[in-house]
Amino acid sequence: MPAITLTPSQRKEYRAGAHHLAPVAMVGAEGLTRAVVKEVDAALNAHGLIKVRVFSDDRAVREAMLGELAQTLNAAPIQHIGKLLVLWRPQPPKERAPAADRQPGPRTVKLVSFSKSGNHRATVKKVQVFGNERVTAGGQIKRARVRPSSVKKKLSGQA
Repeated sequence: MPAITLTPSQRKEYRAGAHHLAPVAMVGAEGLTRAVVKEVDAALNAHGLIKVRVFSDDRAVREAMLGELAQTLNAAPIQHIGKLLVLWRPQPPKERAPAADRQPGPRTVKLVSFSKSGNHRATVKKVQVFGNERVTAGGQIKRARVRPSSVKKKLSGQA
């Protein structure tokens, strides 16, 4: 698979985004093993933009590793600075749960109240909580209040 090519302005944006990142994979004396490539691939799937630290002193070897990682993982080489390699690949779309599983409605909640003496069993009570209700820290069920909007927003017509 060929590496992704980026324009200089896109590469500049990704370099700036990678500035605060910590390396997610490290390449040791063994070089690019299958385990390292697999870990870098998993990190690219999870984060998109990653840093890889290479513990080799030879600059040419590090350049070759950056090119090889970009080729094998279909990623864009962003930067090679010192012993750090920066790679980017667009993240795959996340799998979402089916809509039927995420419908609002009543849910069953267990309320556990412990005995005051500590010698007796805790009592467990199952209660149905509806979409507009919440369980407080004390175990009571309260309806959610409608949040009041700002007076300034009402006056300006935004609310």
